Amino acid sequence: MTTTLDTPAVVAARPRASWAAVFALARFEARRLLLRMPVLVAFAVYLAWIVWRTRDSFGGFPALQDADRATQGGPLLVGLAVLLSANHAVLRSGRYGTDRHFAVLVLQPWRRTVAHLLSVVPVTLLATVCVAGQFTWEALKPGAVGHGSPAELLVGPLSVLLLGAFGVLLARLLAAPLAAPLLIVFLLLFSVFTSGFGGQGWSRWLMPVVGEGSSHTLPSDLLGRPAAWHALYLAGLALSAALLAVLLSGGARLRTVQAGVAGAVALTLVGAVGQSRDVPQETSEARTRVSVAPEKVQHCDERDGTTYCAFPEWTPRTGDWAEVVDGVRSLAGPGAQDRPLVVRQRVDARYGLDSDPLLAPSARPGEVTVGTAWGGNRIPEFATAVAGVLVTGKEEAVSGICDGRMVTVMWLALADLPDPMAGLRSVRLDDSDTGSAIVVSQTEPLRMSAAHTELVRELLQRPRNETAAQVRSNWAELTAPDVTTDRVAQMLGLDVPEPDEEEDECL
Repeated sequence: MTTTLDTPAVVAARPRASWAAVFALARFEARRLLLRMPVLVAFAVYLAWIVWRTRDSFGGFPALQDADRATQGGPLLVGLAVLLSANHAVLRSGRYGTDRHFAVLVLQPWRRTVAHLLSVVPVTLLATVCVAGQFTWEALKPGAVGHGSPAELLVGPLSVLLLGAFGVLLARLLAAPLAAPLLIVFLLLFSVFTSGFGGQGWSRWLMPVVGEGSSHTLPSDLLGRPAAWHALYLAGLALSAALLAVLLSGGARLRTVQAGVAGAVALTLVGAVGQSRDVPQETSEARTRVSVAPEKVQHCDERDGTTYCAFPEWTPRTGDWAEVVDGVRSLAGPGAQDRPLVVRQRVDARYGLDSDPLLAPSARPGEVTVGTAWGGNRIPEFATAVAGVLVTGKEEAVSGICDGRMVTVMWLALADLPDPMAGLRSVRLDDSDTGSAIVVSQTEPLRMSAAHTELVRELLQRPRNETAAQVRSNWAELTAPDVTTDRVAQMLGLDVPEPDEEEDECL
């Protein structure tokens, strides 16, 4: 009897693709990416920059609609390091000659690309934490006002994600180690070119971070920046780069990837079109209204004979203004201490953040201009404006002072400050305390001659109460138009400046 044994047919078993393996590889690559030297150095520099800048940023009085944009530049350094390191990681197998071994692994090439793309996510989240920490630090400062934009805060992390995805895409396009460094150089040069020649056009919004040429702070609803559209544009661009990398790695047969690429490109185009639009008409009208007739949108509060009118976001700051006004008033002479004043916040918002227009001095009696920035040099600048109105009666008359009244104005402005000599240096354009100089102002600047400076320095070094008594007893003559610097020195018991040290006062 013959027994016949059936031999089972040989079935070629192909390894099943496992998403668990994709995530495992992504975790491995993410850990390596975070420990790469360029990334570590970039984060170290970034964190040091945050600490160094944020301690004294905005003079301790940040407007959060400016603080959110201040978080966007630092992550670019991290993003460039991630671009270089992610590109290097994708090309690792080519450098070590291990590509041929991938045929026996569970993961197809396009899945390995997905893992590399996912490895960029943790470093992006770490950058997000840094951005949130920097903005929170600003928001917790006692002098913070205004409102930040979530879309503006997303720009930094999205830039890191975008540059990381470009690093992976570049590796799938060109298997050349020098491609990533050359791309970084190109991006830096392109950034300089666009900022220098196309800084005011729609093309600037094609870059990840879009700066502004103005140092003025505007109310948050008047910025006119398409922040949400720009965030959508960056997200779409990052997704497009990531899906194109998957497509080039062998995922072209997957309809999901093809549809994803089409959708990501459409998302990018929608964001690009949205961010290229002009400022809405209602925003332009609101800018004009705030610039021409600020009293229509301001909240006013009366304190000790002074009315403080501020835009809604700045009402918490009126207490800081009042402290300066009260200090200057306390040193003034008869009549000026009780003179009604209106401190009005003013800003020229008609041109948005594209320019720094100079405000015209107010022609209203007793009205003093205060800007939207505070802290640092802004405090002695405001004190000078208050002193000028107390001496002359009108802000528009202050810029024309070229006689001895300048000595009285500057002493009134600086004597009550914690460090009067530092205030003198900070309010002058050249940061000096000797010789002639321009005195910075929210409106038109003032001019101090060398003789004015010499007398003010001597007064600030004398006991304040002694000088205050002399100023009050001679107030009428000290504030009279065309009073000479020599006469002011005589009334205050100072040496008359030498003729060769005194400049022509009224030119």
